[in-house]
Amino acid sequence: MTESAPSHAEDPELETERAFLTRARTALTYMHQDVVDRETPLIGGEDNDERFTNESAIRARWMRAQALVDLPDVPLFFGRLDYETGTIEDATDQLYIGRRHVHDELGTPLVIDWRAPVSVPFYRATPSDPQQVLRRRRYGFSDAADLTAFDDELLDQGIPSGVEDAFLRAEIERPRTGPMRDIVATIQPEQDDLVRAPLQPSICVQGAPGTGKTAIGLHRIAYLLYTERERLGRGGVVIVGPNRSFLSYIRKVLPALGEVDVKQTTVDELISPDLVAAAENPRAVAIKGDARMAEVLLRALWSHVGTPTEGVLYAKGSRRYRVPDYEVQEIVSSLRGATRYAPGRNAVAQRIAHAVLVRMEQRGESPDDRVQNAVARSKPVKDLIEAIWPRVAPEQVLFRLLSDAEFLASSAGTDLSPQEQADLLWPKPYRSWKSAKWSEADAVLLDELADLIERRSGSLSHLVVDEAQDLSAMQLRALHRRCRSGSATVLGDLAQATTPWATGSWAELLDHLGVPDARLAELDRGFRVPAQIIDFAGRLLPDIAPTLALPTGFREIPGALRITPTGEDDFLDALASACQKALEGEGSVAVIAADAELTGIREGLLRAGLDSALLGATEHAMDSARLVCVPAMLAKGLEFDAVVVAEPARIVEAEPRGLHRLYVVLTRAVTSLHVVHSAPLPGALASYG
Repeated sequence: MTESAPSHAEDPELETERAFLTRARTALTYMHQDVVDRETPLIGGEDNDERFTNESAIRARWMRAQALVDLPDVPLFFGRLDYETGTIEDATDQLYIGRRHVHDELGTPLVIDWRAPVSVPFYRATPSDPQQVLRRRRYGFSDAADLTAFDDELLDQGIPSGVEDAFLRAEIERPRTGPMRDIVATIQPEQDDLVRAPLQPSICVQGAPGTGKTAIGLHRIAYLLYTERERLGRGGVVIVGPNRSFLSYIRKVLPALGEVDVKQTTVDELISPDLVAAAENPRAVAIKGDARMAEVLLRALWSHVGTPTEGVLYAKGSRRYRVPDYEVQEIVSSLRGATRYAPGRNAVAQRIAHAVLVRMEQRGESPDDRVQNAVARSKPVKDLIEAIWPRVAPEQVLFRLLSDAEFLASSAGTDLSPQEQADLLWPKPYRSWKSAKWSEADAVLLDELADLIERRSGSLSHLVVDEAQDLSAMQLRALHRRCRSGSATVLGDLAQATTPWATGSWAELLDHLGVPDARLAELDRGFRVPAQIIDFAGRLLPDIAPTLALPTGFREIPGALRITPTGEDDFLDALASACQKALEGEGSVAVIAADAELTGIREGLLRAGLDSALLGATEHAMDSARLVCVPAMLAKGLEFDAVVVAEPARIVEAEPRGLHRLYVVLTRAVTSLHVVHSAPLPGALASYG
């Protein structure tokens, strides 16, 4: 059974709820001010440990204050649970569920954090399993966070079919502009299961468009920071997204949930933040991302270790101590490849020094560790090490590999074909490794070499990788090095894999990332994309991802899909008309086209009187205008109320995995999709309708 309150101000119960919201906001303001005004207890003294402790305390207080800021456009609560009398000890049986905990000046809870165990029935209680809940109330809010309505589900009396979905539909279809909103008020049971999954094992979410996989990942981080804050705080949490536009789109979700200290970055920024990337041949990029490059780099590095042809003669006073060549050879052979390059180099020096000490002891001397270290640093030993085990930098090794055909061939072995080797070689080699211009793909190889030379300390506690299907094997290895002993949340959709270096399967990807035992969950119920649009885009799946199940749509919206064929001369007029029609509705509108086509399209829209923002031109382009021109390359992960797709055939022709890119583009709409084309629709779309 359901009871719905009208949204007019005269309703007395609605006014009571608004008064409670005001009370909760006042309490949150008090909590924030209490943290701001409270003096941080500091430890006296000037040594490093005490300064670090004081700085940590000051930062912790600042972070706490930031988490308690009352965001004006974010409702403090979104639901209420009325439990059976006596269900909750020492507390009221009526609990307001919100994005963060709020209490009054006496410490009495006013709003319960959605992550608390007592809040779980809000997402999982049903008439058949009410979990001692009598009433579940959901609230409607305006964009300004004004409480406008509420809807009750009386679980002890059953819920009529379809009623439980009404609030979800209303929330999804609420017009959107600017950054992504959280979904904390509408998390579905299958999503909640993943959000509240334990830290270990890692999880991997294969999610069709509109299933909410990105939101699941963000809310999972908020949940883990609530339940495992101490463990995650040791190394920190990093979210890795596909590009800066995507990160700008999701930037407000975690702060709205009270989490303000999570780093969000791209894989290139994480690996080499200061790199000014050089252009790269796409064929070379694909090869450099292949897992085979790990073996090529390993051979290239260790080929610098030679075979000693002479022994070592160490002099101390009038005495001479000789370590013969065969013994030095045995030492080098036992360490070669058994450790990382730099520690191995140091170990050779120490073992040779130890061999000298053995000879000293045989002559009745009693050398100690100081003598051994002195021998290891002596000129004869250092000269030998430089000759057979030279000091190298990652840039030196990669420079030689990409500029010396013979060295590349010997390092490649049977892993790379002659054509692949030719694709890797620089057409015009640089003079030296110090003047080389490295590409983003090179930066990943340099990172691999740096770890082969000296182990990188993987300190992160948790890693979230969104759109993971697009990462190369070598990029995944680089991410693993930064989170060796931690856990991961992996999000993606194999059908949306648009890079030529994509790994192709979740098993392979998770192995490269170092979490082969991750739990794999597949979501195929699209909440946010209308069913007609999912069905239309799904026609591409047999060609691009035949192993995946066809997704299903949660909602059908009349007129959600429209296809307009037009002549080439009339194309821009038809496109402008489609955009104008979309703008007559509410919310955000995107026109998505092949990257090379977008400048001309935007100029045409401007001539038609339609101004627009260009995604990628500024960091927060989606905040500045309702109509946004989106390059197809940047569309992944984004959502708009209405989408106008220009010339699908051009999107397909622009890159090798063009059909995958088109699948992405066609599934960005939450309310309506309008396809305008003068060229024939590609593939299985051509026979639609």
